[in-house]
Amino acid sequence: MGLETKNIRNVVLLGHSGSGKTMLTEAMLFEAKEISRIGTIESKSTTSDFTNIEKEKQNSIFSSIMHASWKDSKINLIDTPGLDDFVGEVISSMKVADTAGIVLNGTSGVEVGTDLVWEYIERFKTPAFFVINQLDHDKADYEKTLEQAKERFGANVIPLQFPYNEGKGFNKIVDALRMVMYVFPENGGKPTKQDIPADALGKAQEIHNQIVEKAAEEDESLMEKFFEEGSLSEAELSNGLKLALINQDLYPVFITSAKNNMGAGRIMGFINDIAPSPADRPPAELEDGKTLECNSKGQTSVFIFKTMSEPQVGLVSYFKVYSGTLKVGDDLTNQKNRTVERFNQLFTTNGKNRQPIEEIVAGDLGVSLKLKNSHTNNTVSEKGLEIAIDPIHFPEPRIREAIIPPGKAEMEKLMKSLHQIEEEDLTFVVEQNATLKQTILHGQGQLHMDIIKYRVELAQGISMEFTKPKVPYRETITKSSQGSYRHKKQTGGAGQFGEVHMRIEPYYEGIPNPSDLTVRNADLEDLTWGGKFSFLWCIVGGAIDKNYSGAIKKGVLMKMEEGPLTGSNVQDIRVAVYDGKMHAVDSSDMAFMIAAQYCFKDLFIQSGPKLLEPIYEVSILTPEEAMGDIMGDLQTRRAIILGMDSEGHYQKVIAKIPLAELYRYSSTLRSLSQGRSKYTMKFSEYAPVPMDLQQHLINEYKAQEEEEK
Repeated sequence: MGLETKNIRNVVLLGHSGSGKTMLTEAMLFEAKEISRIGTIESKSTTSDFTNIEKEKQNSIFSSIMHASWKDSKINLIDTPGLDDFVGEVISSMKVADTAGIVLNGTSGVEVGTDLVWEYIERFKTPAFFVINQLDHDKADYEKTLEQAKERFGANVIPLQFPYNEGKGFNKIVDALRMVMYVFPENGGKPTKQDIPADALGKAQEIHNQIVEKAAEEDESLMEKFFEEGSLSEAELSNGLKLALINQDLYPVFITSAKNNMGAGRIMGFINDIAPSPADRPPAELEDGKTLECNSKGQTSVFIFKTMSEPQVGLVSYFKVYSGTLKVGDDLTNQKNRTVERFNQLFTTNGKNRQPIEEIVAGDLGVSLKLKNSHTNNTVSEKGLEIAIDPIHFPEPRIREAIIPPGKAEMEKLMKSLHQIEEEDLTFVVEQNATLKQTILHGQGQLHMDIIKYRVELAQGISMEFTKPKVPYRETITKSSQGSYRHKKQTGGAGQFGEVHMRIEPYYEGIPNPSDLTVRNADLEDLTWGGKFSFLWCIVGGAIDKNYSGAIKKGVLMKMEEGPLTGSNVQDIRVAVYDGKMHAVDSSDMAFMIAAQYCFKDLFIQSGPKLLEPIYEVSILTPEEAMGDIMGDLQTRRAIILGMDSEGHYQKVIAKIPLAELYRYSSTLRSLSQGRSKYTMKFSEYAPVPMDLQQHLINEYKAQEEEEK
């Protein structure tokens, strides 16, 4: 009999950079006899972190998928990067995981990366356990780390274990669930079991009672038995703890020295016995609001959560089977683009090592190669099953860099490479901005951008240089004005003639029609760059034929695409054309389009023109000791502080900051806080630029125009 959904465990390992997730993964795989020796980051021999760039940087950059057999279970382990620049890898992994293991550095406690991960634990409602790692370090502080976790993540954080001798020489773990002490040999591995020493027994018994109570709370019959007998059987305890974990009423805490392979086997046992299978989790949410049960007997539906391009291999697709059983040779339809994909090869994976398999059941993770038209966030399903899994919702970019264009041939290679990375990494966006005349890259942080630069240069053998991106300013007006412009040109034969009289004024929602004009026709447009454009045709008596209204409107819109002040897009304007003149022979669409452009430009300058800049709401999470430096820096960025609050033992600052002041902010923040602060940002609004800065930008634009003449 093959693997069943109930025996699958999907576990994602999360935590701040340096907490030891990769080494814990190694120890877990070794304990499961999946690997014959434990690799090290220094020797570049770990199962995850297998790409050349990760070996060179000695840091996780991509998520890695491993698996191991433990008793009856297949345990899939996903090792994720701890650096916030690679948050996309974390979120996509959490999408398909059923349990999260949050690794804490026993010397540093709860770090800011852990706080950010917790937001996703709450969003996905993922059952989770904690691992306090590196307790062999001489600066390890178990109690302090545990208290920080309780303070930040609540009273449901309950230790199942505590160290008997933390620090240098650490080798004894008191397990309060099983009421035993594990004593490890010097080089780690299989421990011996000993009675808990008298000086730790009281503490262990107190924690044990707390665990049993927590398990009993999940079921009325268990609670009754607990009150009657004061204890639960091992099976009842396991059942109660499983329910508590699934309902997020319990976040158990384990301890390890992953580097010395102490404690990893016990965590694998817990995952096997207590962690939920995909069948224990709520049904998957679909795009249309309905749900899909995880059932291997149902119709086949597969969700691609990660794609990656490998040298000599091509596109590698990582997926989760959400229902049915996927077999080699199956044809599935992509629900987004309706193309049919044949799964000619199926693999299970341990880092870069792939083993071919014939089928993958609902709930399990797998890999396929060379899917032609399916990428991250796509659902592929068997014919007749018209459903799409709710996609992964990635965060907004936080950093922009413009590219200095290389030569034409190199630019084509460069763009091809960038678009390939964009297909794989949905937190990265390539924008070819016609208004700013720049190719702008949007990412999660400076390190994210540096890695993309490295990948492009390695793949294409060309240099990619960054420059400061221009700001997408907007132009508008603050008052009304009206006037006319005559375009007249005679060049032998037919001439050009068009005269336009128009009024321009600021547009706002609910603006009434002008009382002194007769509106014959009204158009309201949502501009592609944001804001509105209202166009009123108010000609009475045929001074201009209505056939020319389209040309006049087009002329105005052309000028709005490249505004009079700084060449930026113009928004929120109402134009009323109320008079003009035409010529039976010389008038044409071109003549009226030119007249409209010049008329609009002249009136715009007379209407209290205003330059607007994009403002972002920035949320910063920082240790208190860096707060002063960060607040001082914000003052230099024209920031408006909206609020300050404490979140656990971190301070949270929310501020509105102009985009012009946020260039390379991630690098500054990292420097000010020694890498312990994080931030998110989202577009808030367009707001007026201060007058002195507006004049400076106008002068800069004029000088540039003169240069280009």
